[in-house]
Amino acid sequence: MTFSASVLTLYPDMFPGPLGHSLSGRALEKDLWRLEASQIRDFATDRHRSVDDTPAGGGAGMVLRADILAKAIDATSPAGDPRPRLLMSPRGIPFTQARAHELAEGPGAVIICGRFEGVDQRVIDARGLEEVSIGDYILSGGEIAAITLLDAVVRLIPGVMGNMESAETESFETGLLEHPHYTRPADFEGLSIPQVLTSGNHGKIHEWRMAEAERLTRERRPDLWEAYMTDEDDVD
Repeated sequence: MTFSASVLTLYPDMFPGPLGHSLSGRALEKDLWRLEASQIRDFATDRHRSVDDTPAGGGAGMVLRADILAKAIDATSPAGDPRPRLLMSPRGIPFTQARAHELAEGPGAVIICGRFEGVDQRVIDARGLEEVSIGDYILSGGEIAAITLLDAVVRLIPGVMGNMESAETESFETGLLEHPHYTRPADFEGLSIPQVLTSGNHGKIHEWRMAEAERLTRERRPDLWEAYMTDEDDVD
């Protein structure tokens, strides 16, 4: 089964974009995953290819129409398509590493990139769209968010990363932020590599890395630290 991503957007030329380079780009060339970007305006019905209209009840901005977007979704993801339908939205459920793993183990995803003031709620409800957020900030549209989500997912597909062991210690994989890294030269502007890392004592190295990961998480992400400590208490 090859992971297949279908993106619905007003700017299909933004894809593959960064996804066409590095790990994801090489994997795309090897057919380890597939990407299709479709133009929502192709499903418009008037000569101006309009996809939006003024918000019901008044207010600023424009709203992406339910009927146009529904046609685009139905053409891209007909009945029986097992892929989840994701709407990139700042009001969505926060995207996590755990969700990235779930998606990477599945058949793919249909990703809708919002624009304007928002998307008509009726198409969200009628087509079972899962609203997903990549952070507490506002972007001009969902395209960059979709690229971010796909980059996080694709690298987890078997065969994409050369050494999956390196992914197992990355931030969020263990519930902690990742420990600091060092390499040559041994001295950089008077700063040395911590002695324990050059000791050859793998047990001590592991202890140091774990302690540093815990320290960084405690200092920078108290929310993650609280969740991590809760999980540790549950295991005990």
